[in-house]
Amino acid sequence: MTDIKTQVQGLDSNVQARDVTSIAAKTGNIYESLNIVAKRANQLAIDIKQELHSKLDEFAVSSDTIEEVQENKEQIEISKFYERLPNPVIIALNEFMTDQIHYHYKNQTEESAE
Repeated sequence: MTDIKTQVQGLDSNVQARDVTSIAAKTGNIYESLNIVAKRANQLAIDIKQELHSKLDEFAVSSDTIEEVQENKEQIEISKFYERLPNPVIIALNEFMTDQIHYHYKNQTEESAE
């Protein structure tokens, strides 16, 4: 798995219209293609969330009062970077269209094993 920073390099974070037939052509069915993209997007969202929380936990300071909140410029920059990242669905769809996602069907692997 590559780092998310290098993975989204040069990827437009804006939503774009996509050709549905080219998406469906990968699997032969638009619903299967979108299911694959959705599952990968969920994986990416979880990975990004865990990565962000692990980086922000480095700055966590346990204090007893709420009034002692301090602003940390590095923490703000990290948060801004993750806010600017493309949506996980955009990343997953790009991976799917460039054949970077490996997928298989459970039923076919179970039948071939018998």
